Amino acid sequence: MREFKETPIGSIPSEWDVKTLDEIKCPEKKSIISGPFGSSISAKYFTNSGIPVIRGNNLSLDLGTRFKDDGFVFISEEKANELGTWAVEEDIIFTAVGTIGQIGIIERNTKYKKYIISNKQLRLRVDKSLIEPLFAYYWLASPQMVETIEQRNTGSSVPLINLSVLKSLLIPIPTKSEREHIVEVLSSLDDKIDLLHRQNKTLAQLAETLFRHWFVEGNENVKLLGDLAKISTGKGLKRDEFVEKGIYPVLGANGEIGRTDKFLTNERLIITGRVGTLGEVKITDDKVWISDNVLIINPSEDKFFYPIYFTLKKFDFENINAGSTQPLVTQTDLKNIDIYFGEIEKLKEFQVFCKDQFQKIKSNTQQIRTLTQLRDTLLPKLMSGEVRVAH
Repeated sequence: MREFKETPIGSIPSEWDVKTLDEIKCPEKKSIISGPFGSSISAKYFTNSGIPVIRGNNLSLDLGTRFKDDGFVFISEEKANELGTWAVEEDIIFTAVGTIGQIGIIERNTKYKKYIISNKQLRLRVDKSLIEPLFAYYWLASPQMVETIEQRNTGSSVPLINLSVLKSLLIPIPTKSEREHIVEVLSSLDDKIDLLHRQNKTLAQLAETLFRHWFVEGNENVKLLGDLAKISTGKGLKRDEFVEKGIYPVLGANGEIGRTDKFLTNERLIITGRVGTLGEVKITDDKVWISDNVLIINPSEDKFFYPIYFTLKKFDFENINAGSTQPLVTQTDLKNIDIYFGEIEKLKEFQVFCKDQFQKIKSNTQQIRTLTQLRDTLLPKLMSGEVRVAH
C-alpha cells in the first residue's frame, strides 16, 4: 500500500515533493516577470504589424483553451526590445489585473515566434530540468489553483495578483516518470477534444459554403423572416431557480449562463441575443431553459430552418440595433429581415445535407462533453496521486 503525506496543498504520495513557483523557475534572469508600466505600452504605440501583445483576451478560464492565438494588437520590434517583457514557446502567462485566474501557455505551433506581455499580465518560465511546462500549466489552470489565485487577490476595487503572490504559489512535484505520464494522459484527451472541435468547424463551414452558393441575395424567392417563422422571447428565471449543478443549461445572449432543474423547451430552435450581446446565432435541440435576454426563432416548416439559420449567421445585427445605452434587437426588427431561399428542389436538397452535417456536429459535441468531463474528473486525482499512472 502506497504511503501518503499531508502538505499545504493536501495529501500527496510520500515520494512527491512540493515547491513554490519561485523554486521551479528557470535559473536565467527575468524568468518570472510582470508586464511593463501601463503608459509605456499604451495605444499610441500600437502598429498594424510587428510583435503581438498578449492581453486578457488571449487567455481563458477554460482549462482546455491553452492560448488564443489571435485578436492581437502589435508594437514595433524596437519598442518590444525597449520593454523586454518577452514571452516565447512554453512560457506560462497569467492575468494579473481584472479576471485573475486566467492562465495560458504558449504552445509550439503558435503563429508567432515571440510575443510581448501587456501591463496586465505576468509571465513564468519554468526550469525544464525540474518540471515540464505543460505539467505546470495543467496544475496552475486546474479549478483548485484558479480558486487559490482568486483567494490571493490583493486588489481593492479591481482584482489583482502581483509577483509576490505568483512566486509563492505551490506546485506538487511527482517523479519525472509520473509527470510525463500525467501530461500524456491529459494532453491526449485535450488533443481528441481539439480534433472534434476542428471537425465541427469544418462540417459547419461546408454547409455555409453551400448556402452561400445556392441562396444568394437577389433571388426571386424571398420572404420576410416573420412570414417563415414564429419569433418569441425566452423567459426569465428567479435567482433561487438557478441550481449550481442543475440538470439543464440556462442559455443567455452569449451562451450558457447557469444551470437549472427545469427546462423551457425541447424543440429544435434557432436562438440569438435580444439584449446585451448581439450577433451570436446558435441552434439548440436539447432540453434547455432560454432566458429572456434571448430571441427564439421557430421556423414554420423544416425546409426553411437552415436558410434562416445561415442568413442570421451572416447578418450584421448592428443594422437593427435599437438600443441606446446597451445593444437591443426587437422582435419586430428581426421579423423584417429578408430570407432568400432559392428553388424549392434546392431547398429540400440543402435541408437533407445540413441535417446530416449537423447530426455529425451534435454527435461530436456529445463526445467533447464526455471527454471534457473525463479530463476534469481525472485532473485533481492525477495531481494528488489518488490515481497513479506511472506503472
